[in-house]
Amino acid sequence: MRIVVKIGTSTLAHRGGRLNIRRVELLCKILSDLKNAGHQLLLVSSGAIGMGVGKLGLPGRPKDMPGKQAAAAVGQCELMYFYDKLFSEYHHTVAQILLTADDVRDPRRSGHLHDTLERLLALGALPILNENDAVATDEIGIETTIGENDTLSAIVARLVEADLLILLSDIDGLYTADPHREPAARLIAQVDEITDEIRALAGGAGSALASGGMATKLQAAEIACGAGIDMVIANGQKPELLYDLFDGKPVGTRFLGRRETP
Repeated sequence: MRIVVKIGTSTLAHRGGRLNIRRVELLCKILSDLKNAGHQLLLVSSGAIGMGVGKLGLPGRPKDMPGKQAAAAVGQCELMYFYDKLFSEYHHTVAQILLTADDVRDPRRSGHLHDTLERLLALGALPILNENDAVATDEIGIETTIGENDTLSAIVARLVEADLLILLSDIDGLYTADPHREPAARLIAQVDEITDEIRALAGGAGSALASGGMATKLQAAEIACGAGIDMVIANGQKPELLYDLFDGKPVGTRFLGRRETP
C-alpha cells in the first residue's frame, strides 16, 4: 500500500514545545517496520513552529508573523534532525520537502513535485513534507490558501494516488459531541458520506501549539474521499494503533473514499 501519514504537533511535542522523545521514537520505529513490510510511506509533519517555540524557550506560539517564521526556521532544523537520526537507526533514508501554496496549485510545479515524490519512493526513501512556514506567510493563516497540514496531507495523498491517508491527532477520531465536555459522546467508527450533519460535529482549533482542529480534518476528508482515498483519524498518542489498523482492525474514524460505480 501507498500511505500518507500526517503527524500533528500534539503528537510530536509536549505542551511546552519540546519533543516528546518516547512517543516519536516509538512512532518512527513502527513506521520503519511498516516500510520493512513493503508499504510505501510519505510523512506530512507539522511541528516546526511548535518545536521552534521549545528550542528558543519562548512562552508560547508567537502572535506576530516574523516570530512565527523565526520559530519555524529554528524548529524545522530540529524536526528533521530527529527524523533523520531516528529513521537512520532502522536503515531508512528520509528526504525533506518544504512546500508553499504555489507548489501544489500551479500545474507545472505540481507536476515537478509529483515526479520528485515518485522518484523518491522508487528509490526507497521516505519523503517528509511540511509547509514552508519560514518564508510563506499564507500557510501560517494570513490568507486563504492551503491553510495547514491536514489539508496539505490530503492534497499530497491525491497527488500521489495514495491508498490511504492517516491523520494522527490528539483525539481518537470523530465523536457525536465534544468528548472533553460530553461524557456520553460516542466515537463514530465509519463515515460513508460527509454531510452537513457530519460537518456540524467539527469544533474549533486544536492544542495551543497547533493550528488545526476537527474542521480542517473534515476538509481533508472531503479532498481525499473525493479522490477515492480512504482517510482515518487516529490517536497519535498511541502509535501502536497503526499495527491494528494495518491488521484490519477498527481504529479511530474511517472516512470512505467515493468509489466509481460500474
